Amino acid sequence: MSTRWWHPVEDGRIQCDVCPRECRLRDGQRGFCFVRAREGDQMVLTTYGRSSGFCIDPIEKKPLAHFHPGTSVLSFGTAGCNLGCKFCQNWDMSKAREMDRLMDQASPETIAATAVELGCRSVAFTYNDPVIFAEYAIDTALACHERGVSSVAVTAGYVNPETRRDFFSVMDAANVDLKGFTESFYEKVTGARLRPVLDTLSYLVHETDVWVEITTLLIPGYNDTDAELHAMGRWVMSELGPDVPHHVTAFHPDWRMLDVPPTPASTLIRAREVLLAEGLHHVYTGNVPHRPGEVTYCSSCHAALIERDQYRLLSYRLTPDGCCPDCGTTLPGRYDTAPGHFGPRRIPVRIAAR
Repeated sequence: MSTRWWHPVEDGRIQCDVCPRECRLRDGQRGFCFVRAREGDQMVLTTYGRSSGFCIDPIEKKPLAHFHPGTSVLSFGTAGCNLGCKFCQNWDMSKAREMDRLMDQASPETIAATAVELGCRSVAFTYNDPVIFAEYAIDTALACHERGVSSVAVTAGYVNPETRRDFFSVMDAANVDLKGFTESFYEKVTGARLRPVLDTLSYLVHETDVWVEITTLLIPGYNDTDAELHAMGRWVMSELGPDVPHHVTAFHPDWRMLDVPPTPASTLIRAREVLLAEGLHHVYTGNVPHRPGEVTYCSSCHAALIERDQYRLLSYRLTPDGCCPDCGTTLPGRYDTAPGHFGPRRIPVRIAAR
């Protein structure tokens, strides 16, 4: 699949303009992400129409707490990634270099039709970063919109402005991984830079209609100090506002950080308290049992509006127009007149065989 977002440079190479890495390639070379490659005098996407697998998930698992709660989402990714996170918890896909015999195949139209057939409210581009397969994701989102299915991007937000504009113009929601809040962490642990991610978050909140939530995976000894969390909370408050939901989730040893211990629940509980103290209205804890961190509260009267247990909705008290029934305050997000009831199931789907 030929691609957009590249241009030739003076030394005979061509430069990929998708992300801040701006890989410059000679014929036959692949970019850092592995899936964008030079063939002759053009850049191609080697994974268009091919996926590492499809699965029906609860939307809360993306995680999205304020986007059509209780509904199901058809999730898929491809191979490769444009970040080099040492802690990657999807490394079998994002770091894959021999995926052909494992891949499911599906056109954008087939994915959209399957989502409708399976009763999925949304399709999510996830597992690896969808900006590297942007053409496939964009075409799939457009096909989904024709059938009334929403599109969700789960992304690190490491993308250049032109690609960012085109990619998010067809997305309905995004969960952006804000992996830490120091340049040192980004450079040493992810092989990327912080500033482009902050720019993506600001762009999404202020210049688009995309519903945005943030996730930060807290790694013991790396990005979990009170000072860093306070700084992150202050930035979110000043640049994005208090209503962007923030999920703090637990690390488990994986990929190249097997010697780091799992994140204790106490770290997530403390992080939630820090971010709430900075003024954020909606902070959630993930991957650990902590009931208060699974509840959506009204920002005005603090009534419990949506209670959850491991992706299952226990109670849902929003009015049909998305307001608190006690005080009338609007809960920011995207809601249907009634919640879904998909629950915590995870259902693998083989589309090529359908």
